[in-house]
Amino acid sequence: MIATISRISSWIDSDIESYRETVRRFVTAEIVPNQDRWSEQQHVDRRLWNKAGELGLLAADIPEEFGGSGGTFAHMAVLLEELAYAGDWAFGVNVHVIASHYILNHGTPEQKRKYLPQLASGSMVAAIAMTEPGTGSDLQAVRTRAARQGDEYVINGAKTFISNGSMADLIIVVTKTDIATGSKGVSLMLLETKDAVGFRVGRTLNKLGQKGADTCELFFDNVQVPVTNVLGGREGQGFYQLMTELPYERTAVAVGSVATIETAVKLTVEYTRERKVFGRPLLEMQNTRFKLAEAQTQAVIARVFIDHCIQRMIDGTMDVVTASQAKLWTTETQGKVVDECLQLFGGYGYMMEYPIARMYADARVQRIYGGTSEIMKEIIARSL
Repeated sequence: MIATISRISSWIDSDIESYRETVRRFVTAEIVPNQDRWSEQQHVDRRLWNKAGELGLLAADIPEEFGGSGGTFAHMAVLLEELAYAGDWAFGVNVHVIASHYILNHGTPEQKRKYLPQLASGSMVAAIAMTEPGTGSDLQAVRTRAARQGDEYVINGAKTFISNGSMADLIIVVTKTDIATGSKGVSLMLLETKDAVGFRVGRTLNKLGQKGADTCELFFDNVQVPVTNVLGGREGQGFYQLMTELPYERTAVAVGSVATIETAVKLTVEYTRERKVFGRPLLEMQNTRFKLAEAQTQAVIARVFIDHCIQRMIDGTMDVVTASQAKLWTTETQGKVVDECLQLFGGYGYMMEYPIARMYADARVQRIYGGTSEIMKEIIARSL
């Protein structure tokens, strides 16, 4: 299922429309037919990454000198929209691309040359290991330790809820290199998982939704990482690096939310037009029309807002507060709209064979990962 949404957005030009056709063909051929199987196995096939890399989808907004396509955030937004229109939350491309931007924006020249082309081609899959048992969104409280020993760091600790965790070849690990200095003691380590002694992937987590997504626990027991693999080449820069890249991540989450809102409304209009109740289409009932009128209005407002945010990402003017507002409002609205739409499907809305049921389960975590709604409110409140 791919919902075709008609709209005019200022950031879309002929190049972007052509790119969208490429993405849609990829999603139709490679993702839609495999969704149920990926849900059962709890991860996508490894070859999907290679195919996406061949089409330039994994590094569309990475400069050509590093193996990317040299595009903008508009290209990333198109990919996220098309995945959401197809109801896919299994392909962890969002995290992969965000990891690439950490390296692009903060890595040393050597780190960029080594890793970005491999991430662009799909020969390497990336993950970001932030969350730990008991820490949640409090990145300053991480316990994973990276102790300097000569020309290496030795990492010990555990992470949980890690997207792309079992398949990742390169993990950006949030560590403490100095436990006495709070946020100034946070450093990001680039861990190559192949043959990494002491690194272990734990259980694949059984989630409420997004069943096909690879989400795991990770364990580090005296894992050695070369000193050259500190992101940026200097200790203590990790917290700044994390805060700098969060607007990209949160805007990307919001893009998927808005596409889902639009899809939910479209599917529900189609269903209620065909569903007969008391001898006439459900859409002719006043309550149905009013509910869908509200949902459609929210979809339009969400679209206008996210188009504004996408343009600011393209222009390089997006700020932390606006990105937090985007994530807060769109993900909360996604949950409300999908819930209202599911209600209009009646009992069928509770059946997993209907896309609206999967959308309902998949939507819940949008208000949690990338920073909870409560964290977004705190960030926004501090700006008042």
